[in-house]
Amino acid sequence: MIAFMKKIVLAFDSFKGSVGSFEIAKAAEKAIQEELPDCQIIRFPIADGGEGTTEALCSALHAQTVSCRVHDPFMKPIEVSYGIVNNGAMAIIEMASACGLPLIDSNRRNPMKTTTYGVGEMVADALKRGCREFIIGIGGSATNDAGIGMLKALGARFLDSGNGELEPVGENLIKVHQIDISQLNPALKESHFTIACDVSNPFFGEEGAAYVYAPQKGANSLQVIELDNGLRHYAQVIKEYTNMDISQLPGAGAAGGMGGGLLPFLNAELQSGIEVILKTLRFEEVVRQADLILTGEGKLDRQTGMGKALDGILRVGEKCQVPVIAFGGAVEATEALNRMGFTAVLPIQPFPVTLEEAMRPEFTKENIERTVRQVVRIIKQFTK
Repeated sequence: MIAFMKKIVLAFDSFKGSVGSFEIAKAAEKAIQEELPDCQIIRFPIADGGEGTTEALCSALHAQTVSCRVHDPFMKPIEVSYGIVNNGAMAIIEMASACGLPLIDSNRRNPMKTTTYGVGEMVADALKRGCREFIIGIGGSATNDAGIGMLKALGARFLDSGNGELEPVGENLIKVHQIDISQLNPALKESHFTIACDVSNPFFGEEGAAYVYAPQKGANSLQVIELDNGLRHYAQVIKEYTNMDISQLPGAGAAGGMGGGLLPFLNAELQSGIEVILKTLRFEEVVRQADLILTGEGKLDRQTGMGKALDGILRVGEKCQVPVIAFGGAVEATEALNRMGFTAVLPIQPFPVTLEEAMRPEFTKENIERTVRQVVRIIKQFTK
């Protein structure tokens, strides 16, 4: 017999398109409480980048929410909000709130014409409030401007060959001849940026920002080529001005090149969203005295072990010698996932169903609760 389970950590990612991580964890918690009423259960918010990252951080850190007026991807005024924590020292900003795809009707999307200017306005607002530490989640953008819009809002100027100032949109990257940062907001010199992203794509090329992501932002095949050429050109201009080569930097292609476009001009670093969450919320300390970690996401496959949320959780579990069991709406490559280190990987579907039924939120929560309950009942038989 092994010792009684005293502490279980629930670190679920969302089951995308069905149920968020918070609701999934609640369903798992209910099952455990009913079977092991004396067990300490800790719910830990998880995401692998973009929108989920900032939401998870703001929730866990009890952020103060502030609002400001900025411009959307087509420079229309909108109101956005972001979080402030650490007694006003840190701002947690969601890029998509100012320039995300949901802000634009699908028939109007065009990354040649969109800008990240509004994100820069959010940063400027936070600087005025005294923030000097920033976490920016950069998933879900409607842009391909390599961050020149954000930098323009913070005081940078991008000039063409005739010294004319360029509008900071994707189609103008190819025209950038000079970069003037002499009027960049001086508070940026004493600020630090953590850019949380969930992809490792390079700045340009077949796996880069334009070819992989611009089509879903509204670009046609010709525009994809033009945007990629613009990114290639802009990377060379950056290298000439800053001596920094961002061309093949992993993650530089995130959010239409914003991942790499900010690094030469700000005190910034790129991190995966899961790394940001685990580090900021001190996940290792949470896990250290735990007996078990339960995690999961909508689909478990080989991609699960490639820098995504569950991979980060697994690495911490291994370091702290805590077993990790993963649950998925669908499970592929079970043996490969076991070799990665998961103690067990379990599908939650009880019988064959349509995709529509499998994605139904109540059905998903019922399946999580039922499957977790069965795992805990097995554990009870081997504990004293």
